[in-house]
Amino acid sequence: MTARHFLRDDDLSPQEQAAVLDLALRLKAEPFALASLAGPQVVALVFDKPTLRTQASFAAGVAELGGFPMTVDGALAGIGVRESVADTARVLGRQSAAIVWRTFAQSSLEEMAAYAGVPVVNALTDELHPCQALADLLTVREHRGPLPGQTLTFLGDAASNMAHSLLLAGATAGMHVRVSGPEGYRPDPAMLARAVEIAGTTGGSAISVDDPAEAAAGADVLVTDTWISMGREAEAEARAEVFGAWRLDQAMLERGADDALVLHCLPAYRGKEITAEVLDGPRSVVWDEAENRRHVQKAVLAALLDPGVLGEPT
Repeated sequence: MTARHFLRDDDLSPQEQAAVLDLALRLKAEPFALASLAGPQVVALVFDKPTLRTQASFAAGVAELGGFPMTVDGALAGIGVRESVADTARVLGRQSAAIVWRTFAQSSLEEMAAYAGVPVVNALTDELHPCQALADLLTVREHRGPLPGQTLTFLGDAASNMAHSLLLAGATAGMHVRVSGPEGYRPDPAMLARAVEIAGTTGGSAISVDDPAEAAAGADVLVTDTWISMGREAEAEARAEVFGAWRLDQAMLERGADDALVLHCLPAYRGKEITAEVLDGPRSVVWDEAENRRHVQKAVLAALLDPGVLGEPT
C-alpha cells in the first residue's frame, strides 16, 4: 500500500481536517488512548533548522503513542549535500515507521516522500508550516467553538510559511482568513489562489488586505509571527523599518472583536512583532497553542499510520 503523507495543509480534505481535530481533542483528554506506534516503532525526527517546540512536541507525542523518537541531526547527516535526499529517504524509510522533517525547501520534502516508502510529515519548510496551523485551529476551536464562519487575521510577513499555512488550513476549515503585510511581503499568488479555491467549497474566504487596521477590524482571532524568518537574520534591520504598522499591540487588538484571541507560534520578540502587554495579556492563548502541537501531531501520525482511527467528524 502506498504511504500517505502530510506535506501541505490541503493534503487533508475539510472532512479529514475536522476528524483530525476531533481526534486531537480526544488525545488531549486521554493521552494514551491510542498505541499506534506500539512496539515501540521508530519515528525519525529530522531537524535541519533550530527547534524547540517541534522537537519537544513530536518526541513527547511519539512516546505517548508507544513509539521511539529517533532524532537525526540534519547538519551531521548532510542531507542533500553529503548524501542525496532520495538516498537518505531510502535509508530512513527502512529504519522507521514514519519520517518527520523540519527543513528548508518544500521540494526536498516532496522528494523525501517520493522515496521513503513510509509516511512523511512536514514539520516546517520555508513555504509551509501545516502542523502549526492545525495547532492554531485546535486552539481556536477550544476557546471559541466551531471554526466555520470565524474570522482569522494574520499580521506581519504575509509571504511567510505561517501566512501560507493559515490561508490553506483556515479556508479548509471554512474560516474567513485575512492576511496582511507590507508591499514585498504579501502571499504567494498561487497559495492565495489555492486558498480561495478551497474556500469556495467550504463557505470560507481568503484575502490579502494591504491595510493592517482594516485586516484586524472585527477579527475573532489575531495572529502574528516573528518578522525575521530563520535564515533571514541579515534582513532584521530593514524589516523592522517596514513592519511597524503591522505590530500586534493593544491598539491593534482593540480593532478586533471584543473577545478576540491572540495567537503566536513562537519564539516571540516582545516589542517587535507583538508587545509584551498583548503576548502576556488575557486574550493570549499562545501557551495552549504551543501545547496543542503535540496533540494535533499525534492525531496526524495516528491517521497516517491507520486511517481507521478517524471517526465521523463532529
